[in-house]
Amino acid sequence: MTDKQYKYAVVDLEATGANSSGKIIQIGIVIIENGAVTQIYETDVNPHQKLDEHIKELTGLDDRRLRKAPEFSQVAREVYDLIHDAIFVAHNVKFDANFLAEALFWEGFELLTPRVDTVELAQVFYPSLDKYSLGQLCRTLAIPLENAHTALADAQATAQLFLKIQEKIRGLPKALVEKILDFGDSLIYESRLAIEEVYQSLPNGRVKGLQDCQGIFLKKPASRGSEKKLSQDFLTNLYLLGLEERPEQLRFAHFMEEALDQQEPSFLQAQTGLGKTFGYLLPILARRKERVLVTVPTKVLQDQLLQKEGRILQEVFGLTFHSLKSPDNYLKLDRFYDSLAVQDDNRLTNRCKMQLLVWLTETETGDLNEIGQAHRFSAYFSEIRHDGKLSRKSLFYQEDFWRQGQVKAAVSRVVITNHAYLLTRLEDDQSLLDNRILVVDEAQKLFFALESFSQASLNLTKLLQQISQLLQTKQRLVQERLLQSIQFELAHAAERQRKRDSELQTEVVEKLRQDVSELDEHLLPELQAMFSPKYQYYWLTDEAGADYRLKKLHAGRSDLLRFTEFLPETAKVILVSSTLEISSKVNLAQLLGFETYHFYKLKNRKRPLQKLFLNTDFPNVTDLSSQDFAQQLAVALQELAALGRPIVALFTSRDLLLATSEQLSLPHLAQYKNGDASNIKRRFDRAEANILLGSGSFWEGADFAEQEQIVQVITRLPFDNPKDFFVQKINSYLKADGKNSFYDYQLPLAILRLKQAIGRTRRNERQKSAVILLDNRILTKRYGKQIQHHLSQLASFESLSQPEILQKAADFFDEEQSD
Repeated sequence: MTDKQYKYAVVDLEATGANSSGKIIQIGIVIIENGAVTQIYETDVNPHQKLDEHIKELTGLDDRRLRKAPEFSQVAREVYDLIHDAIFVAHNVKFDANFLAEALFWEGFELLTPRVDTVELAQVFYPSLDKYSLGQLCRTLAIPLENAHTALADAQATAQLFLKIQEKIRGLPKALVEKILDFGDSLIYESRLAIEEVYQSLPNGRVKGLQDCQGIFLKKPASRGSEKKLSQDFLTNLYLLGLEERPEQLRFAHFMEEALDQQEPSFLQAQTGLGKTFGYLLPILARRKERVLVTVPTKVLQDQLLQKEGRILQEVFGLTFHSLKSPDNYLKLDRFYDSLAVQDDNRLTNRCKMQLLVWLTETETGDLNEIGQAHRFSAYFSEIRHDGKLSRKSLFYQEDFWRQGQVKAAVSRVVITNHAYLLTRLEDDQSLLDNRILVVDEAQKLFFALESFSQASLNLTKLLQQISQLLQTKQRLVQERLLQSIQFELAHAAERQRKRDSELQTEVVEKLRQDVSELDEHLLPELQAMFSPKYQYYWLTDEAGADYRLKKLHAGRSDLLRFTEFLPETAKVILVSSTLEISSKVNLAQLLGFETYHFYKLKNRKRPLQKLFLNTDFPNVTDLSSQDFAQQLAVALQELAALGRPIVALFTSRDLLLATSEQLSLPHLAQYKNGDASNIKRRFDRAEANILLGSGSFWEGADFAEQEQIVQVITRLPFDNPKDFFVQKINSYLKADGKNSFYDYQLPLAILRLKQAIGRTRRNERQKSAVILLDNRILTKRYGKQIQHHLSQLASFESLSQPEILQKAADFFDEEQSD
């Protein structure tokens, strides 16, 4: 590598359009030499055509101004002279470089400069970001960007971004940068040159805070400070945390203190938005040195609790927190190390390796969910994820993230996990609860986690491919016949499922169970586990995303699992939720298997800063096809967008969510399309888009506390699918117990889900939210009065036309602005 200092020309263009017929209308150039800006250049360009309104709005340019500007032919020479001997740098260099090179070519100048893309460099050296638009990078990295989408302003911001990237490289060990450069040819164009220039000037030696592990550099563990004592008074602790007193939270904390003195399990019911997390953590942490294990429904909430309440408690009181997840959330260093020895055929995989090398200098956990665009590398991540196994002979035994996580969990004062992993762990290792108080937050979701735990699933498409591959290899005749029989039965079942017959017939199950039981142990082990006596029911489903469709085979148990079966007899358990009472005849404690318990209930109160509206103009949802439903939703969302507030729309169907996304012309974030739930939630909180389409965990597992004012759209009442395996099972269970499954369970559960969802947008005393329900069954069905009664207990509830809702919601939001 040469010691030459490069000259860089950072370029941004504005044009009439991005296609081949587009014309340049503005040029901004920033020259960088020896790490500093030495020259800037800007000019408007007359395109000799009218601008469309979008370009005018985006750039601030107009036809009158451009008519006075020079033609491109008049500035081509000075542009070429300025950049022809420099490395061409741009944010999305392919567009700017190709566009400018073509325009110069027609004026007789051939631009052959190397090209560097700041998008790819930012992806490598800032691996934890979710988005790499220039505007988002400037906000994240505190780079000034006024007059965005004007050429010089964007070029200057890109130049500062480029210098920041090079400065970050200077903070890395030379040996690490050399390893990154091993994959440098996988970057677009000649982007590696920007890394090489810094590499040549790096000193040999160590970098403070990093440790070299077999050529991979890891962040040294931070030393833990001493823990400070909490006051015995709840309010004093709140004041020390800088939090305001809330009467409901104080009453909840008093219930918690009483529950801690009980020998039997305790259930605490309280509505959302009162600060339950501090309400249960502070009394436990203040009273004694006992440690606590908190479990929440989803990894989204798990990360949220650690990053918000956990971080505050760590900073103020020096308390140690650890987030415990299943092994496959973590990078396995052995596998990653092996992958570095291979140049992948896919250049994006090689770029991902570069990103991970940088990320490992920053992460304290090794949790792959920290990678902002992890969903783009799912195939590669499946190769390097941890499997929960670790040999003492491993090169990375001491540094292994999964092993270190277990050590941290053993010594941390507070451990946070999720319901699914808690059940998996307790099944084999109840010592996790030794000397710990278990707090089950959002306890109603534990019931569904138990059902998920009692099921197994396989990708049927992939399984049939595996069987085909096995049949192409040499097998003993008996095994070959068994594989062929299994292949036939599964393929035939899949064909029937395409015609809506999803449950496997008893004779098919018995035939498969017999064939699978006679397979050699090493053949299809996951299928063998699925057809063990543990499971009694089998069915098929289709899953679809924005760019995939797959068929799954499911197995389930006929009995209901009880949470009490997972707990050691001495376990101290406190279960917290806003929805512990399902109906007068069914409650969560019974469903979880608790026979004796203490129950504490905080009364609900109406929230004046929340309004509930039923849209009487929306068509009957049960009469609409999926396509018509999506079109109607898109129209409704576009009209609501006129309110100028963030909108979160909740769906009960993935297919409907994606269909609505296709119909919606406004910028938005859609689950399954733009990333997983935690990813798009972070992006929504950062206001990358004003509309979020969510399903699943967004009903009960994500808080929208960042938005001071928010609109929530509930597209359909959240009833369970009556054909769902679990619904049929619980219906049978309740019927056998003499209960009406609809009125004693299904309807109350739907109402509770509604309450939970509505509670997601009233997270504090100042937040203002308007909730719009689109399902007219609330008015037309006999059970609708029951739903209306419960909703009216939460907030003001009105049935209005769409125009009336828009006006009332606008007035409602504006009232707060004038206060």
